[in-house]
Amino acid sequence: MPRRRTLGPKKKLALLLSAATVAGGGAFVMANTSNAAPPPVTKSAAGSTVCQGLATALGNNQRFIEGQRAAPDAQSEARIANREAVIAQIRLQQEASGCAVGESAQGSPTAQPEQPAAPSQPGGEDAAASGEQVCAGSTVTLSGEDGAPAASSNRFPAGTRLKVTNLDNGKSTTVEVTSVSGSCVLLNNAAFAQVREAGKFLIRRAVIEKVG
Repeated sequence: MPRRRTLGPKKKLALLLSAATVAGGGAFVMANTSNAAPPPVTKSAAGSTVCQGLATALGNNQRFIEGQRAAPDAQSEARIANREAVIAQIRLQQEASGCAVGESAQGSPTAQPEQPAAPSQPGGEDAAASGEQVCAGSTVTLSGEDGAPAASSNRFPAGTRLKVTNLDNGKSTTVEVTSVSGSCVLLNNAAFAQVREAGKFLIRRAVIEKVG
């Protein structure tokens, strides 16, 4: 009869350690796979008011640059450089808000039924007299520009005074148009802060009045 080979204690121990190492490595791989962080979810303008406002602001600034390039004047180069800096800041805001970076949308051109102006807030510029309602149905967003409260417009010349009322919170601000933009009215950061709702970059229900 052939002799049956048996493993010595040292060989048995070596085989057990090898098997444990393989099993442990597999468990480690499985644990790493199960604990891997899911990819970040990017919100689109269609599903987020914040993202829609930023996309609209980006689109309006891009449209302004296109207009300046199509019909340049002596100041176009400086205006374009300024708006390119604004666009870079908007892209950073999109990234920080979890929005699709670079997503662009133009302000809604579709006219909506005119809304009655909300009562002005007592005191200060918000108590400015009502004037001719303009740009019915327009949404309002921010240009991304710094400085004292002001507005830009593709319809009204510099020096025009516009009153913007946010019907969703009743807040109003009256500002002077100081530059050209790609929509009826864009508020700069300071002016938009006076009428915005927290965390939003778009006013859907706005009344815009020409008061001077």
